Amino acid sequence: MRRVVVTGLGMINSLGHDKESSFDAIINGECGIDKITLFDPEKFAAQIAGEVKDFDPTTVMDAKEVKKADRFIQFGLKAAQEAMADAEIDESVERERFGVSCASGIGGLPAIERNSVICETRGPRRISPFFIPSALANMLGGFVSIYNNLKGPNLGSVTACAAGTHAIGEAAKTIMIGGADRMLVVGAESAICPVGIGGFASMKALSTRNDDPKHASRPFDAQRDGFIMGEGAGALVLEELESAKSRGAKIYCELVGFGESADANHITTPTMDGPLRAMKAAYTMAGEPQIDYVNAHGTSTPVNDKNETAAMKELFGGKEKCPPVSSTKGQIGHCLGAAGSIEAVISIMAMEKGVLPPTINYEHPDENCDLDYVTNAAREAELNVVMSNSFGFGGTNGVVIFKKYQG
Repeated sequence: MRRVVVTGLGMINSLGHDKESSFDAIINGECGIDKITLFDPEKFAAQIAGEVKDFDPTTVMDAKEVKKADRFIQFGLKAAQEAMADAEIDESVERERFGVSCASGIGGLPAIERNSVICETRGPRRISPFFIPSALANMLGGFVSIYNNLKGPNLGSVTACAAGTHAIGEAAKTIMIGGADRMLVVGAESAICPVGIGGFASMKALSTRNDDPKHASRPFDAQRDGFIMGEGAGALVLEELESAKSRGAKIYCELVGFGESADANHITTPTMDGPLRAMKAAYTMAGEPQIDYVNAHGTSTPVNDKNETAAMKELFGGKEKCPPVSSTKGQIGHCLGAAGSIEAVISIMAMEKGVLPPTINYEHPDENCDLDYVTNAAREAELNVVMSNSFGFGGTNGVVIFKKYQG
């Protein structure tokens, strides 16, 4: 089986428009969650989110093209642009065996909402001709492939909050079996709109600490009361090892394991068993190495954090054998289908820089969440192998493991 390495990274979220500023803010314990400004949230139970502020889509698209792509696509293009530049992909890199693996949990929800209102109030003839192309989840991959002239496989994962991680696995499989030599993975989401916030709030999934947004998302804390919606994108360039070496690419790490599973239990309530089986599959594929850090799914919901903690104890053989864990969702919110790709970028950067990202807002210990969660402040550490978890509605789970490339 061909080996797969990571040669480029890109990221945009509520703490920054690029990977370096975002990661620095995360390590410094900053929080990008605040009162919603994309619409008037006053009538909503949840009024806070991790918005990307001051983003100009014309930095990645021609002005006349902006109306053809919903906000999630624009974020995806931004992260992809950074990852491709980081990997030093130029015109000499062959494009016919260079594909795209995109991910989004919902896709263009704001466009769907907007055009549904237009259809109801102004009639079907007033629906934008750009509505469907701007809203389709897989159109993220379409735009990314066009803008980067990538002619290999064009894949899409739409698996709720596990989508970004599944897209990494799909890209790796494609390279491993010889379907492509390089794949650009892009996970993007922007669902901070009335129907998005209202829908999740009606399920009681969101925190309602509207008067204290910076402390609202508190993964693993006993007083957690739900997640905070985030938005943004993460991108990774994956390459077959020999192809990367032949062009002298900088190699961040090797993707050594990935695992997927289904809870087969409930559409919204997670189990411990499903995530555990995904982690076991990734861990077994990786050769059961010493894991130095886990970037947890860690949503700040009562059930997920308890179950994920129990699953990690089972995987590693008890509390004392578990590696340090953190959830960065307390800082940037839960970016849904983009979460896995963003958190993979964070995990790889943590390994490269030798620092464990903090889990902010951890103040009240929970007897069911009793691991080393790297609470409230970053910590220096030698990291050789890192794991990133993502679990989604529908009981869909994905886990990836990265290892420092030794040459």
